[in-house]
Amino acid sequence: MPLMPGAEPYRHHGGPVGVLVCHGFTGSPYSMRPWAEAAADEGFTVSLPLLPGHGTEWRDLNVTRWPDWYATVEREFDLLAKDCEQVFVFGLSMGGALALHLAAQKGTEVSGLVLVNPLVTMPGQAHRALPLVRHLLPSLPGIANDVAKPGVNEGGYVRTPLHAAHSMAQFTRLVQSELPQITQPLLMFRSPQDHVLTPASGEMLLSRISSTDVEERLCERSFHVATLDHDAESIFAGSLDFVRRLMPAAKG
Repeated sequence: MPLMPGAEPYRHHGGPVGVLVCHGFTGSPYSMRPWAEAAADEGFTVSLPLLPGHGTEWRDLNVTRWPDWYATVEREFDLLAKDCEQVFVFGLSMGGALALHLAAQKGTEVSGLVLVNPLVTMPGQAHRALPLVRHLLPSLPGIANDVAKPGVNEGGYVRTPLHAAHSMAQFTRLVQSELPQITQPLLMFRSPQDHVLTPASGEMLLSRISSTDVEERLCERSFHVATLDHDAESIFAGSLDFVRRLMPAAKG
């Protein structure tokens, strides 16, 4: 299948500080490209991969599972780690869950995390039916384009593939079990008006991680895909300040 416009992966070779950028479930690099470019403009080495099954059409995603998505994230991290003295990880939604799992696996190799509306727990109760429903229905209406800013299309799928969604639900339980292993500095941006996730995800993350350098900032004017919304520039500026603050400490 041809890629959707803007779904291409993005890479930029810069200085000795690397930034890995992870997009969300049914989304693509399109939703993260401005953030990745902001990091590149700062002189960082940046990788924004396209996760398997994404960026084409939803049926392609339905034959992938969370280990496939994580394998891509880990591969890109390892490539950055070879070339860079430090690597920070940015993630949106499920990309945040992938970043947390990576941090649990890699430990101090990850210098810090910046997460936007990270997925830690599945919203509502409907996901409990996924083990059965996924065998009866291939998909349900999509979750894309939860953006307050008029005229923005994040380029996500119009359908949510249920085999893949079931795998994502399983993945969240693994991430929850790993939260006490997270010790890296964390900056979390959260939208109070998020129509995809409930506040429980952010609350669980903050209550269970072991990090001591933690900050939460609210994106009052944005919905779930805040990286394309009214608060995007604040996210970009805040994340770059976060990286710059930690560069000497992480090196020393």
